[in-house]
Amino acid sequence: MKYYSTRNKANRVSSMDAIIKGIADDGGLFVPESIPTLPDLDDLKSLDYIALAKEILAMYFDDYSDDEISNAVEGAYIEKFNHNNPVKLQKKGGAYFLELFHGPTLAFKDMALTILPYLMRTALLRKGIKEEVVILTATSGDTGKAALEGFRDVPGVNVVVFYPKDGVSSMQELQMKSQQGKNNHVVAMEGNFDDAQKGVKEIFADEKFNELLQKRGYLLSSANSINIGRLVPQIIYYVYGYLTLLNENKIEKGEKINIVVPTGNFGNILAAFYAKEMGLPIETLICASNDNDVLTTFLETGVYDKK
Repeated sequence: MKYYSTRNKANRVSSMDAIIKGIADDGGLFVPESIPTLPDLDDLKSLDYIALAKEILAMYFDDYSDDEISNAVEGAYIEKFNHNNPVKLQKKGGAYFLELFHGPTLAFKDMALTILPYLMRTALLRKGIKEEVVILTATSGDTGKAALEGFRDVPGVNVVVFYPKDGVSSMQELQMKSQQGKNNHVVAMEGNFDDAQKGVKEIFADEKFNELLQKRGYLLSSANSINIGRLVPQIIYYVYGYLTLLNENKIEKGEKINIVVPTGNFGNILAAFYAKEMGLPIETLICASNDNDVLTTFLETGVYDKK
């Protein structure tokens, strides 16, 4: 499986390279050259979350060995979650909800940001990369704390989180500022989340600055949803949710479901779209957006107004 840049299909790299780099040299996002097909759902029904995660990750990250995938999954979902099963399905008010808050920071971002450090560390070792990786992340609250915790004291990795000073809750700000770890750096900035994200992307695109960093022994990467190593693990819980409904006889095999996701940058709903493209029976993907509605407005009007 190769990954190409959304800005240049000729720019193809392995999954390990895509995970290390986070974003393509031309500023595009890495996407898989093809979407793998899920096995027959009857063959997946008996799998617990850990086994299912190994199955799906191996489809996308086939340059990792089975042992490397197993170590990453078990290290993330067994050692760092406070529940025997990382994900639970609950029924409330006529709808089914995936509980994605059993990780170390109580945010759904833990589902991906606990496993990404294992995937990245393995890739760095396999590639023989000597430079230290600097993870640049913009956050509106949840991602920052989850990234800081996920990468805490991981050898060869530093984490720099940018957040809008008045754009996160006081609790989220305290979570980030009080995070333990020798490799963590938290920066408050004026502006909103989009300003923070824009600043991170500009740093990635600054060739001279990147050359200077590399001479000093540093490589840049990202833990935002632009990193394919964060997006793919989010596919797993959508498949798990469907299989749970199937095992509990709430739906019949092949019956289509709707998935509703509150969304900002559409990374989480994109993972659901990938699950649908893999063959998971999904009828409609429903995005719930707040006042940060740049993408909602674009879909409704065809006009993308970055302001």
